[in-house]
Amino acid sequence: QVQLVESGGTVVQAGGSLRLSCVASGRTFTMYSMGWFRQAPGKERECVATISRDGDFTYYPDFVKRRFTVSRDDARNTVYLQMNSLKPEDTAVYYCAATSRYYSGGKDATNYDDWGQGTQVTVSS
Repeated sequence: QVQLVESGGTVVQAGGSLRLSCVASGRTFTMYSMGWFRQAPGKERECVATISRDGDFTYYPDFVKRRFTVSRDDARNTVYLQMNSLKPEDTAVYYCAATSRYYSGGKDATNYDDWGQGTQVTVSS
């Protein structure tokens, strides 16, 4: 099991940028592929980015492509989500997740075993 702590959520104006961080502790970070998910009120949790154990493979759904970038710094046990050109519809609680079962966990939340507590991102129009 790995413990995950997200940070960086705040209120930002539409068109702005934000970088979220997720620090992992408890196990060897390079064992894990990582994902970022979000959940808005009344909506299902959805994947916004994933990154493989070695960082070589990333996945983005169409609605965030060319706006969001996921990266990892294994020396700091940290995964980042850089979000640009933010829109009001990006408002949600953002969660990072980890799985050691897959080289790349993919967009299915059930593939991930460990989750952070979430960080709120609010994009004002």
